[in-house]
Amino acid sequence: MTPDHSPAGVRPVGFIADDITGATDLASALAARGLDTRLAFGSAAVPDDGGDAIVVALKIRSVPALEARVAAIEAAEALRAVGAEQLFAKYCSTFDSTADGNIGPIADALVDVTGARRVVHCPAYPANGRTVYLGHLFVGDELLSESPMRDHPLNPMRDSQLRRVLAEQTSRGVALAEWATVDAGPAAVALRLKEVAGHMTGAHHVIADAVRDVDLDTIAQATADDRLAAGGAPYGAAFAAAVRARVCREAPAHGQRAMPPPGPAAILAGSLSRATREQVRAFAGPTLTLDVIDLVDGDFAVRRALEFADRNLATGPLLITTDHDTVGLRVGATGLSRAQVSRRIEIAMGRIGIGLERRGVRQLIVAGGETSGAVADALSLTSARIGPDISVGVPWIVAEDRRLAVAFKSGNFGGPSFFHDALEVAGT
Repeated sequence: MTPDHSPAGVRPVGFIADDITGATDLASALAARGLDTRLAFGSAAVPDDGGDAIVVALKIRSVPALEARVAAIEAAEALRAVGAEQLFAKYCSTFDSTADGNIGPIADALVDVTGARRVVHCPAYPANGRTVYLGHLFVGDELLSESPMRDHPLNPMRDSQLRRVLAEQTSRGVALAEWATVDAGPAAVALRLKEVAGHMTGAHHVIADAVRDVDLDTIAQATADDRLAAGGAPYGAAFAAAVRARVCREAPAHGQRAMPPPGPAAILAGSLSRATREQVRAFAGPTLTLDVIDLVDGDFAVRRALEFADRNLATGPLLITTDHDTVGLRVGATGLSRAQVSRRIEIAMGRIGIGLERRGVRQLIVAGGETSGAVADALSLTSARIGPDISVGVPWIVAEDRRLAVAFKSGNFGGPSFFHDALEVAGT
């Protein structure tokens, strides 16, 4: 069905994001295009008044591929039930995915659901230094395989050639649309896609080069009729804008964004990225550093964190962070695998998030993709409106069912002053 408040003929584009921070990044990019955007935490929360775009935030980036496929299919069916005929699989701009998944398996699952003939992929995020050239993914001026992502604890990226990476994850063919074609415009991209289809048997994938923001619009215009597309937030936003422009001459209205409610503020930092470490060092307020051993144990860390909050919340924003300098060394002392340690830390951080809200926190900043997913689950978030942007890819989101604003930040996003900037944007 068509949402009542959308222009006639406009159906929402459905987005399936593989983690929480990616979902909020995408929602921010969609809102920046003036698109009426809904953010749902999980398939059960998909609204039936989806406006121009509905983003479903899942936590499937690093789970087993079969589990990721099942969750993606469930989200796709929920989106299609409310009128979303075109879907977009949103994943990280650094293509976080090993040979075992999950980008290829998720895309293939959605091909089966939609009957799509092709899936054009573009993870490029030029504003954040992620570009794709001749199928190779760059992070700034480094190949992905030479960047810090090479040693990512869950998805180490040792190959920058995306055609090769994706081909290891799917039995379907993988082709390339080179930048020279993209630079020539939408018609040239459409011709290249037609050529690829001519020599591919059945459904297939296409990696598209992009080194500038305008390249994403070019690709989106060429794929606006596609049932399925995939990639990073900027391509997702460009795709939705192109879909809307195809069926509606009316320009989208730039609606007013929701503002975070006033009240106490707190920061939870679980990410081990270089950017988050700098942000932790730059924070000038009360700070509690929790040892990995204590977080794995859980109860002691949670009790210590909430006692710290009781003493300091009245004086201003506070920060609770993991021990970034020794976490790698201390994992071995727990007797658990790295994945088990990460999961226990996430659970502890989620419990701390619950305790902070119960103590009156109304503005909560969460740094780290896995930590964000754990906190979102613990807080039982269902749906949210998009608030003001803090930095590229990171907005405040405002819960629709209670007075709480959250900023979920991917570990690598934001400058050193991010925490200060977020609080300033929220009016704290």
